[in-house]
Amino acid sequence: QVQLVESGGGLVQAGGSLRLSCAASGRTFSSYNMDWFRQAPGKEREFVAAINWSGAITYYAESVKGRFTISRDNAKNMVYLQMNSLEPEDTAVYYCARRTGLNNDYWGQGTQVTVSS
Repeated sequence: QVQLVESGGGLVQAGGSLRLSCAASGRTFSSYNMDWFRQAPGKEREFVAAINWSGAITYYAESVKGRFTISRDNAKNMVYLQMNSLEPEDTAVYYCARRTGLNNDYWGQGTQVTVSS
């Protein structure tokens, strides 16, 4: 059974930074691509960033490109999301998810990020 646990969320002023972490259980973590998603109040969950199994390939939503950086440490079973120049529109619950093919089969419980103006 795979478990994903996010941490690092909090309250930050606009223009500030946060670093989210996602700790994964399981010995096959390094075999999987990983994603970050977010869901703002009253909105659907949306894709934020993706990283392939080795960390060599990353992909971002247009809304965060140039401000957010996804990375991973396979030796520690960790995925990170560095968020800079945060905007109030970035306020949401952030989730990490394991990707299998075109689907996400395991999700974390989420961590709240609140950006004040």
